[in-house]
Amino acid sequence: MAISAAVRAELRKEYRAKRQQITLIAQQHAAQALLEQCLAYPAFIKAKSIACYLPNDGEVDTQKVIEYCWQHDISIVLPVIDPNHAGHLLFLQHQAQWPLQQNKYGISEPTFALDKIVELQDIDIIFTPLVAFDKHGNRLGMGGGYYDRTLATLDKLPSRPHIIGLAHDCQLSEALPLQSWDIPLSSIITPSQIFTF
Repeated sequence: MAISAAVRAELRKEYRAKRQQITLIAQQHAAQALLEQCLAYPAFIKAKSIACYLPNDGEVDTQKVIEYCWQHDISIVLPVIDPNHAGHLLFLQHQAQWPLQQNKYGISEPTFALDKIVELQDIDIIFTPLVAFDKHGNRLGMGGGYYDRTLATLDKLPSRPHIIGLAHDCQLSEALPLQSWDIPLSSIITPSQIFTF
């Protein structure tokens, strides 16, 4: 366990450095290419409600995907740290002009409001950020476990959203060390390709 944790910490450091080195121009190109890949993904075209995230720490930029959804009447929900359930996320409705605030990690999120919470079974796609991924659908997150804990109940839901990782191409790893609680992804979309599992 300790060895695995150390390996994962080293991988996080390595792959965070890779994505942080991506230039602003390259990020802008990646954002447009990511949208084009999403438009080639059938579940994206059919979706009515999509959970996305606001990029941080060099993550692939989702703004063009979010704007496309708003323009095509696809509801966007964003993750918020659950104030009443430590280590978990809630997903809240979000519109272009609605206020955002920074959470304890410095990540922008919607201002919490009970009436804006959207349940997991009412979301068609959940786009997750990640630090690294491999060709088996495994995801290495930032280490807080928020997505893994939040999505651990998916099998009990009446309808299950597609869990799709978004990443830069440079975040692909040959193989990732796993923990029992890691939630596998159904697909991963990068600016150049779609991996489906």
